[in-house]
Amino acid sequence: VVVALISGSLALLSDAGHMLTDVGAIGASLWAIRLAARPATGSWTFGWKRAEILSAAGNGITLLVVGALVLFEAIRRLLAPPPVQGGPVLVVALLGVAVNLVAARVLAKANRSSLNVQGAFQHILTDLYGFIATFIAGVVIVLTGFARADAIASLIVVALMFHAAWGLLRDAGRILLEVAPAGVDLDQIRGHLRGNDHVLDVHDLHVWTVTSDLPALSAHVVVDDACFHDGHTPQLLDQMQDCLVGHFDVEHSTFQFEPASH
Repeated sequence: VVVALISGSLALLSDAGHMLTDVGAIGASLWAIRLAARPATGSWTFGWKRAEILSAAGNGITLLVVGALVLFEAIRRLLAPPPVQGGPVLVVALLGVAVNLVAARVLAKANRSSLNVQGAFQHILTDLYGFIATFIAGVVIVLTGFARADAIASLIVVALMFHAAWGLLRDAGRILLEVAPAGVDLDQIRGHLRGNDHVLDVHDLHVWTVTSDLPALSAHVVVDDACFHDGHTPQLLDQMQDCLVGHFDVEHSTFQFEPASH
């Protein structure tokens, strides 16, 4: 922030602002992980598992807000570019690239199937690309004196922020709105379940995601009346749940069995 103010570089200031949101994003991610680990108690039947998704959505919103602020200032500077000192920008941007390479390498080893962890990783990755753009802008300013390069680099950072924000908000939104997980074909699931012996129909089928890597399913299953008399229903339940785990990786399922005469 200090070097950005001294040099007059918006690109460096936007990188600094984005790194500030990184601190909040990673802090929120760590807090959400602790909340998600809490056991289910009382009315919190799924515990705090969705805290991770709220954290990811918060990360996406902060990227949008910071990006909008930088976008406004970048356009203003494109129209009337102030003087920018390229040397300090070069040095700090190079340090920023080094720091974010280390951070990205650390987070790359984490389990990024968690949308929460992926959100933190996207923040770091966007920072890395932003500092690379700022470094290139610094080189251009030092060699040519083209001050608008700073504003152009800022616009590249904004584009990266918006791209990362869209991905996080899209995925978090699908989970919060309880859309079926991406890649899940409900007709295929229904066909597999109906393929079990004695199953006549499957209706009121719902598939949603509680949190990252925790899909859930519920359905009403119409079966032969005889299943309720010969004790076959528990075996059928095992078969259907094994089918879901084996073919669709769904371990949390709830079935309501109904006799055909119902």
